[in-house]
Amino acid sequence: MDCVFCAIVAGDLPSRQIYADDAAIAFLDIAPFQPGHTLVIPRKHVADFREEAEVMAELAPAIHEASKLLTSKLHCDGINLLSNAGATAGQEVFHLHVHLIPRYASAPGLRNMVPDQRPVADLDGTFSQLTS
Repeated sequence: MDCVFCAIVAGDLPSRQIYADDAAIAFLDIAPFQPGHTLVIPRKHVADFREEAEVMAELAPAIHEASKLLTSKLHCDGINLLSNAGATAGQEVFHLHVHLIPRYASAPGLRNMVPDQRPVADLDGTFSQLTS
């Protein structure tokens, strides 16, 4: 099996699973940004969220339940939800996965994870491209 997440779904590779339902599995990331950093994956192999819209809807209950667990058990103050689509976006495992990154007062917000470099964009030009 070439896909590491498919191997986890099949039970061929171990994971620190914190939640599962018929559509998805949630388990701790092996290289966490914060304590409790969790990945939520569909049982079905889909490369990323651009492939099949219904798969994201099927992940929603698992995302919700894992988030409640992180909040109640780890007492995080917030959670970042993130999914990368494609290598350029930072996707390393090409099986759809959503990151749940607990945030704590001592290490708040996504802005503290990424450099403070935002491109100056022509919003009207971008809007025109997207709507023409």
